[in-house]
Amino acid sequence: MNQPLAYVHPQAKVAPNVVIEPFVNVEKNVEIGEGTWVGSNVTIMEGARIGKNCRIFPGAVISAIPQDLKFDGEETLVKIGDNVTIREFVTINRGTKANWETVIGNNCLLMAYVHIAHDCIIGQNVILANACNLAGHIGIHDWAIIGGLSAVHQFVHIGKHTMISGGSMVRKDVPPFSKAGREPLSFVGVNSIGLRRRGFTNESINAIQEIYRILYLKGQNITQAVRYIEANVPATPDRDEILSFIANSQRGVMKGYIRTKE
Repeated sequence: MNQPLAYVHPQAKVAPNVVIEPFVNVEKNVEIGEGTWVGSNVTIMEGARIGKNCRIFPGAVISAIPQDLKFDGEETLVKIGDNVTIREFVTINRGTKANWETVIGNNCLLMAYVHIAHDCIIGQNVILANACNLAGHIGIHDWAIIGGLSAVHQFVHIGKHTMISGGSMVRKDVPPFSKAGREPLSFVGVNSIGLRRRGFTNESINAIQEIYRILYLKGQNITQAVRYIEANVPATPDRDEILSFIANSQRGVMKGYIRTKE
C-alpha cells in the first residue's frame, strides 16, 4: 500500500502488501519483501535488498553510496534479512568492490542513529544499541550485543554471543561468548546470562569459563594459552569456535584487564 505522497521508482520491486508511508523515496534497483513497513521520510537508494516483515522507522537512509574515496561507482548492494527492525535515522551504506555488499542478517535490531559502513557483514539476532558506529569491513557474528555510543574500528570482528559495554572503543577482535568493557577494551567475563537465555547448559558455560580463565587469567600470552587449550581441553564445538576465531583474527584479540597502579 503506497501513499500518494511517496515516490517509488517504476523499476523497484515492492511486494504487494508492503506499507510505504508518505514522503518515502524508493529508487530503482530496489527490492522490498512481503509484510515490510517503511515509515515516513525513509530513503531507500539503489542496490537495496530488503527482506520480509522488516520495520524501517522515519529518517533512515538505506543503501547510500559508501563514504570511501576508493569507491568508483561500482554496482554494489545492501542485503537486509527478514524481521529486521531499523529505527530512526539509521544509515546503512552499500558495499564496495572489496566485498560487493553490506549484509544484515535476520532478526536484527538496529536502534536509532546506528551507522553501518560499507562491506560490513552482520549476522543474525544482533542488537546494535543507539548511536553505534561501525567502520567498513567489520564482521559481527550471531547474537552479539553492542552497547550504545560504541565505535568499532574497521576490519574488527566480534564473535558470537558477545556483549560489549556502552561507550566502548572497539579496536581489537572480541572473541565468542565474552563480555567486553573498560578502556582500553578488555575481557570482563563470560556472557553467562546471555548464554543461559539461549539454552546453553551450565556444563557448557562452565567449560567456556575455564577456557577463558586459561586465556586471560593464568599469566600466559594468547599463543601459549591456545597451545595449552589445544593440548589439555577436550574438543567441543564451543572450544573450537573460540580457537578458530582466535586463529583467524587479523587485528588480534582484546587483552585481559590490566590493573594500573594509582
